[in-house]
Amino acid sequence: MAISKKFLKSKPVCKVRFEVPKAQIENGESIYLVGDFNDWDISSMPMKRLKSGNYAVTVDLEVGHDYKFRYLAGESIWFNDSEADGFETTPYGDGENSILSL
Repeated sequence: MAISKKFLKSKPVCKVRFEVPKAQIENGESIYLVGDFNDWDISSMPMKRLKSGNYAVTVDLEVGHDYKFRYLAGESIWFNDSEADGFETTPYGDGENSILSL
């Protein structure tokens, strides 16, 4: 997996690109980026399938914050990004959220 950050000089925003390799996704399942930046809405940020077969989405996020997020493949497979800045146990105690620090 890959996370790339591009900080804008003109405003306190960072363009963050999230990319998940095709090997992580089975049978062409849909994949979504879900986190506190979109109120954990499981359908608001679908990731686009690239020609390479990987999935990606770019999000503008305000700098100076930590963001919690996970990926959702299909309807029930949650997973983290191995390149996240950190990890934190979910409030439900059933796993961890990825942390992105900007």
